[in-house]
Amino acid sequence: MSLAPLHRSPLVDQAVERLRAQISAGHWPVGSKLPGETTLAKELGVGRSTVREALRALAGAGLVRSRQGSGVTVVATEPDEDWPTRLRRAEVVDLYEVRQMIEVQAARAAALRRTDADLAAMDEALAKRRAAAGDTDDAAFVDADIALHAAVVAAARNPVLADLFATFVPVLRRGLIDLLALTGERARTPDLGDSAHADLVEAVRRGDPDGAAEVIATELGETVRRLRVGRE
Repeated sequence: MSLAPLHRSPLVDQAVERLRAQISAGHWPVGSKLPGETTLAKELGVGRSTVREALRALAGAGLVRSRQGSGVTVVATEPDEDWPTRLRRAEVVDLYEVRQMIEVQAARAAALRRTDADLAAMDEALAKRRAAAGDTDDAAFVDADIALHAAVVAAARNPVLADLFATFVPVLRRGLIDLLALTGERARTPDLGDSAHADLVEAVRRGDPDGAAEVIATELGETVRRLRVGRE
């Protein structure tokens, strides 16, 4: 199988993608050696320095290993990915499913551990969410919605849980904005989910862990259901 020459820049990125695709497809199986830099440079239509940089990137991704005098050996067909990268590649429905698992337990813990300061933060976040409902900007509404959920998670008083939720936020934000734009739901219901969010805050306020968990499980579960139906 011959590698087609590259034409557009950045050449290093293209070389990485082309070589990675060939490795993933099994053109060079695990344990085999890649052709030399000169051969790869000729097939890709680039200089040896570009190939060298591409091989460094592949080594950093855990796909190849270079040893002096032994050449470059394939050690894996799929790259090692850090958590943020994995999240960026995930589908919204899968993120939502994990989010549901996290937030159900967070809501339960929040109802048992919340302080007056936590309740004040949730009240403020709920008020801002309601104010954002009158704004046609979906991004502003999503930011206000996530802030309320983050306030509930913070009230669980578990820093690891809060940090885990925070890692989801950038990808969730983008996914939610895209979802609202696609469905146009806020054009029909500007204050989307207001009653459920108010119920959540009240359940936490009265110290009702089962009630808080049920509200968030129902709200997020319905979204997961609709996303899965849309994907089928």
